[in-house]
Amino acid sequence: MKSLNNKIVWITGASSGIGEALALKCAHEGAKLVLTARREDELVRVAGRTGLSEDSILILPADLSDLSRIPGLVEKVNSRFGRVDVLFSNAGISSRALALDSTVEIDKKVMDIDYFSVIALAKAVAPGMIGRKEGHIVVTSSVMGKIGTPLRSAYSAAKHALHGFFESFRAEIAQTGVKITMLCPGYIHTQVSVNAITPTGGKFNKMSKNQLHGKDPMKFAEVVIRGIKKDKLEIHYGGKEILGPILYRLSPKIVNAYLHQQHEKNRFAD
Repeated sequence: MKSLNNKIVWITGASSGIGEALALKCAHEGAKLVLTARREDELVRVAGRTGLSEDSILILPADLSDLSRIPGLVEKVNSRFGRVDVLFSNAGISSRALALDSTVEIDKKVMDIDYFSVIALAKAVAPGMIGRKEGHIVVTSSVMGKIGTPLRSAYSAAKHALHGFFESFRAEIAQTGVKITMLCPGYIHTQVSVNAITPTGGKFNKMSKNQLHGKDPMKFAEVVIRGIKKDKLEIHYGGKEILGPILYRLSPKIVNAYLHQQHEKNRFAD
């Protein structure tokens, strides 16, 4: 996909952070947008920032963890625009909990949002793309989809699962013209730590120092747009943390010792 001009781009998690940045960049590229997140007021705000006319944007609020709603959402998009050219599956939630403090119910909640809703939406959108022999599914994973870190067991598990599913799916549809790109950002300056789920099911409500000093989401969005135009399979972006998976392959023991040391030093500080 060499250009986003006049493409129908659906962005989930579009109310802030990476999703908002992608919406602004895609609008600048001439795309028509579908914006989905739970907070309709924030979607309206983001839509206003894009500068797109009403006929070029659809605000589609939804809680994607309710998988039963997904077919209806796809129907609304098709009714409005007739197709989806690019799906940015960006909605998600992080976690901040020791594995033994987090109940299975909390783990399942994270998995429902970060994994099951993502694959359900892909399964709902992909047949139309395959029928047209073109389309692009872009999935926001994380460096933690490659290497687990303390206090993020549920989040890391869901992101690891995304790689397993979409790497298999990519191979299955390789001859259809549909592309799949996995995004593996490190620390980006967003509210992800503030909104992270705790063992009680509430919000962490703290801006981690890593997120505070993280990369600009607008810069990340620029990198993403360039990457999908080149049909990249994965896009890695961030600071030194993106070297973690590479170092882990070379010496799991050393990386594990470092993670243990940092956990003992910082605990819930980041």
